[in-house]
Amino acid sequence: MKALTFSKFGNPEVLKYKEIAKPNLIENSVLVKTKAIGLNYADIYRRKGNYHLKGNPPFIVGYEGAGIIEESNCNKYKIGDRIAFVDVPFSNAEYVLVPEEHIIPLPDYISFELASSVLLQGLTADYLVNDSYNVSENDIVLIHAASGGVGQFLTQLCKNKNAIVFGLTRNETKLKTILDSGADKAILLNAHWKSSVLELTKGNGVSVVYDSVGKTLQDSFEITQEKGTVVFYGMSGGDPEFVNPRMLMDTSKTLVGGDLWSYLKTGEERRKRANELFKMLYEKKVQIKEPTKFKLSEGKLAHEYLESGKSSNKILLIP
Repeated sequence: MKALTFSKFGNPEVLKYKEIAKPNLIENSVLVKTKAIGLNYADIYRRKGNYHLKGNPPFIVGYEGAGIIEESNCNKYKIGDRIAFVDVPFSNAEYVLVPEEHIIPLPDYISFELASSVLLQGLTADYLVNDSYNVSENDIVLIHAASGGVGQFLTQLCKNKNAIVFGLTRNETKLKTILDSGADKAILLNAHWKSSVLELTKGNGVSVVYDSVGKTLQDSFEITQEKGTVVFYGMSGGDPEFVNPRMLMDTSKTLVGGDLWSYLKTGEERRKRANELFKMLYEKKVQIKEPTKFKLSEGKLAHEYLESGKSSNKILLIP
């Protein structure tokens, strides 16, 4: 089979599209012929060596995709079933070995491309607004990187809960994307952004900040109201400074860490949350832009495009 691989860490130039052995079917698993694969920042971090990788070179990144079962060694799922997965390694390939517990059956109204566009980002937003911090009506929510995939989902889910949403972006051209997602205010991340937030909240600050940038963590606390919460779930801009527990005590503020895999511990939980997301898509309670598609063989170009920051759409790799 063909796969997008790399044998050393580095920039997109290290990626090689090459022939490798097809995975062997094992007990309680299925072999899936992939039809669409989601590209995520985590894949870039792994390519660079920032995240842990399983196995030995040549490495294959990717954790999210959808396709058709070609071989099955489990009782629940059969050859020909349409399925998706969100936490299965080595997905940047024509065939992926998927454990039974990680299978997410696809309803007829969810295409392979839609499933690969929404699962990782949509499920991340779901636990952030319901588990890390349960957003309530009239909460004032600030979202970093609000024009990105998770940011757009977060905005829509918070608005579904009747919260007030402010979205931040570094790119002036993406302010419209934030407003199109339903945010009440789109704010440019410049030297004055904290003053803008405090002015909008009459000096009180926001109820909760969703910070996926990392190095902005201290800034996020500065514009959070007393007894407010900062949810830290990513480091796209670099590692945060250490937080002084005395500051948390003095201001009665809360710091919450977030990781999706803490909430997808069982097959039942994985399918339950995915089906709730599919239902919201069907009912148009959340919507996404048309994804940007590259051939799997064009993986280097896809990585370059994602890293450029030009896209607000999900990027898919098509085998």
